[in-house]
Amino acid sequence: MQNAERTLTQEWDKTFPQSELVDHSKVTFHNRYGITLAADLYKPKDAPADAKLAAIAVCGPFGAVKEQCAGLYAQTMAERGFITIAFDPSFTGESGGEPRYMASPDINTEDFLAAVDYLSCRDDVDPERIGIIGICGWGGMAINAAALDPRIRATVASTMYDMARINAKGYFDEADSPEARQAQRRTLADQRTRDYAAGTYDRAGGVVDPLPADAPFFVKDYYDYYKTPRGYHPRSLNSNDGWNVIGTQSFLNQPILAYADEIETAVMVLHGDAAHSCYMGKDAFAQLKGDNKELVLVPGAVHTDLYDGGGKNAIPWGGLQAFFERYLA
Repeated sequence: MQNAERTLTQEWDKTFPQSELVDHSKVTFHNRYGITLAADLYKPKDAPADAKLAAIAVCGPFGAVKEQCAGLYAQTMAERGFITIAFDPSFTGESGGEPRYMASPDINTEDFLAAVDYLSCRDDVDPERIGIIGICGWGGMAINAAALDPRIRATVASTMYDMARINAKGYFDEADSPEARQAQRRTLADQRTRDYAAGTYDRAGGVVDPLPADAPFFVKDYYDYYKTPRGYHPRSLNSNDGWNVIGTQSFLNQPILAYADEIETAVMVLHGDAAHSCYMGKDAFAQLKGDNKELVLVPGAVHTDLYDGGGKNAIPWGGLQAFFERYLA
């Protein structure tokens, strides 16, 4: 396996307080490309020693690490009775994969499936009761994973982005034209030549800093999370130098929600109704079929409010618990 031996941080280095109700440990597992993924595992302290529990794997946002809101989701759901893991996707954080800071619609969807592999083989997990949570860009990946793998019995896409749509059409679909996409392709092709000649990859930059006075609201929203003590983490791409410039190239012509309408298992699309990204959640939900699909809109919540609650208790933890208890019963 690539990078099979990972050096993992053992001290608590999250952006949220450690819970006294769960046991925390570091684990690793591998995907089908041989990349070793690093995860934080959370388990209810009051779980019977011989119990096989329902389990949830959590990832996202796109450009974040497990020490940020994925870990908060995982720890909180563990407080509510589930075994959970929050993992770093391939090429980022404490996970393996070279070169660093690349993203792939295939490999990152595979990362979710690999998490299901791992959980399915734990003695304390019931393999028939596994769900996933994808946050922001990993919300779209979670829906893609659910379309691919029926072992995933329940899926939550929280404050989701469709990264293929954003890359191919721009924010709010404002660059949805063959000419705009072709310009992107030329720019990325030129960048690949420069990177190859230099032997290094230029980084795209994370959330803009300092924040321009005329920045759009959603940029200010990201700054408020990633660039302040609220959510900053030294391993987070968004908090620091971002992806490689060519890191997300393949999303430009590889849609990830093409078969969302064939998902037979339960899906919740969770979004703030004031989020700039809400149109992506609504459109994804419109593709889903079946009476086990839910669209939950949190009144007044913006995109990052569903990262950590936004100081206004925006994450409906009770609703998430009820959803997973119902479909992972």
